[in-house]
Amino acid sequence: MRTAKTRNPKLFIAVCTIPTLLLTLVFMIIPTFRAFFMSFTDATGMSDENKFIFLDNYKYMFQDEMFLKALSNTFKLMLVVPVITLIFGLVLAFLLTQTKLKERGFYRTVFFFPSIISLTVVGIIWSFVFHPNMGILNNILESIGLDQLSRPWLGDSRTALWCVAVTLIWQAVGYYMVMYIAAIDGISADVFESATIDGAGYFRKLTSITIPLLKDIIGITFVLSLAGTINLSFIVVTVMTGGGPAGGTTVLLHYMYTQAFQNANFGYAMAIAIFTLVFAFVLSFLSRLLTNRAEG
Repeated sequence: MRTAKTRNPKLFIAVCTIPTLLLTLVFMIIPTFRAFFMSFTDATGMSDENKFIFLDNYKYMFQDEMFLKALSNTFKLMLVVPVITLIFGLVLAFLLTQTKLKERGFYRTVFFFPSIISLTVVGIIWSFVFHPNMGILNNILESIGLDQLSRPWLGDSRTALWCVAVTLIWQAVGYYMVMYIAAIDGISADVFESATIDGAGYFRKLTSITIPLLKDIIGITFVLSLAGTINLSFIVVTVMTGGGPAGGTTVLLHYMYTQAFQNANFGYAMAIAIFTLVFAFVLSFLSRLLTNRAEG
């Protein structure tokens, strides 16, 4: 008996793709174009009469000290979070695939678990960890006689941004670990067995076999991690610090949100959004280009 798929394959393809295309058009393409055009206006969200001001929002952006601080904070997170996340993810994946631990399945679950928790919940958990009075971190420091290191971690401009970085890393490591486990499982076991016979240890097998054979997936995950850092840092910052202290943890998307929904400056907020989109695209393109060049 012939199914609808075999009777009219073009209709079947259309039925499968049109809903996705419509959703993409309505929720991604149209809003992006609308944001782009709004970025050239002084839109406030309070009136339909928006004055066209051309590039004034973009010019003001680079005179705005808080925007420059948000850009700097975002860039710092993008330098630190992807690198550390991928290193931990790769090392954990290698150890869980190459060692003979009986509890490998358990450890995989434990390390992956933070990735399936809502990022809002993750932010709340780590807010309690870094709490100056009830926080686990300060209590541990005091219990081992290092109470002089105790501080309000999220209230200190010297440490707040790095607390956000730790939270992002903890949440993402398991996700990339699973991707690397799948990639390592695709490498022939004979390769590792031959290396073992030749006397190679774990470190040598990681650096001389695993990393070279996973260059493609490492490049892809690095680009994904860059984009993830830009997007997810907004949620973590909103939950944990609200951008404080004194803008010390403000990132681009959080500053955009503040301008739009607290200052009713939608035109400027959309300019920040478009800048962030282009910024992320350029960095992702450059990182992928450099990765491909290194592989070549």
